[in-house]
Amino acid sequence: MTYALRKRLEKEPIETSVPCRVDMGGTLDLAIFYNPLRHQLPCTFNAAINLRTKIRLLPYRTGVVKISSRGFQDAEYPANRAPFNHPLGLMFAVAAYFNAEGVHIDIDSASPPRSALGGSSAAAVALVAAFLAARQKAPLTAGTRKKIALLAHAIEESVASVPCGRQDQLAAAFGGVNAWHWRPDLNGPGFKRKALFRKQYLPKFERHLLVAYGGVPHESKNINGQWVQQFICGQQRDRWQEILQCTKMFIDAVVRKNYKGAAEAMNMETAHRRKMTPEVLDVMGEKLVDIAVDISCGARFTGAGGGGCIWALGAVEDIDRLKPLWEGLLAERREARLLATGIDSAGLILHSNSSKDE
Repeated sequence: MTYALRKRLEKEPIETSVPCRVDMGGTLDLAIFYNPLRHQLPCTFNAAINLRTKIRLLPYRTGVVKISSRGFQDAEYPANRAPFNHPLGLMFAVAAYFNAEGVHIDIDSASPPRSALGGSSAAAVALVAAFLAARQKAPLTAGTRKKIALLAHAIEESVASVPCGRQDQLAAAFGGVNAWHWRPDLNGPGFKRKALFRKQYLPKFERHLLVAYGGVPHESKNINGQWVQQFICGQQRDRWQEILQCTKMFIDAVVRKNYKGAAEAMNMETAHRRKMTPEVLDVMGEKLVDIAVDISCGARFTGAGGGGCIWALGAVEDIDRLKPLWEGLLAERREARLLATGIDSAGLILHSNSSKDE
């Protein structure tokens, strides 16, 4: 494939893009959680937002893989010596899976670096799709999207040294607003996607949503690792059952467009997480959440918290009251800001010079 890839890229670069996400109920998509909790029907929620990550494959020097990404120093290594423990190691691992060399991987993300919006997992989905497109461009069916997401997840988990969930990759591949129901059985780690809204409703749903970047990059591994170790040791399992029920209540309320009910469930879930790991919110995050709760909005950190983004959900009139309050608070910290976000319904896109395939 290496020679063919270089020849292909010399004719025309390959470009793909994917959205990132906000989420609720995360960690329940890890097998260590959904296997023992399967009788309670575990589920998670995510909404793809239109801060897209673009991947371009360009030709480069023979035998070398180069990666460029905003927020990181450019990195290049001989293909057979690229480190997987590098800040861009996941991208090098994807390239290694495809035996790629002589390629420059250019990553352009609209979301802040390490903002806990699932950006690295989303980029892996886009990169897997780009390498597959180099072999043969094919329609992106639901089955193909699922395979791409699961391959990206498998590569990430193999190099991460910690358990990894799947919902970030699935949100990137499919887009939209979804509940993911985790259904492990004798046939393996099954799951089912349920789209919560038709595409026509998504602009209305956006009005119930705010996303803030707190100005400090997140470090999820430590917090997520604590949750995993607690659960493995038999600790906090009653609380995880409560988190599971909060997630179900949240999804049910969102489907019924009961945004005040969804906010209540969201705040209960966040409170459980804060009791287990207070550091899941930094000082700015605590203030953002507390302000949202005071005016009947729900608020939660994205991903595993510890910095990054906070997102809020509520009735339109409550979100309209929250927005200037958040803006005033975020102005106190450099780099902190509200993110201009909408719901992304497209998911993974393969770009060409003349068209987009969805």
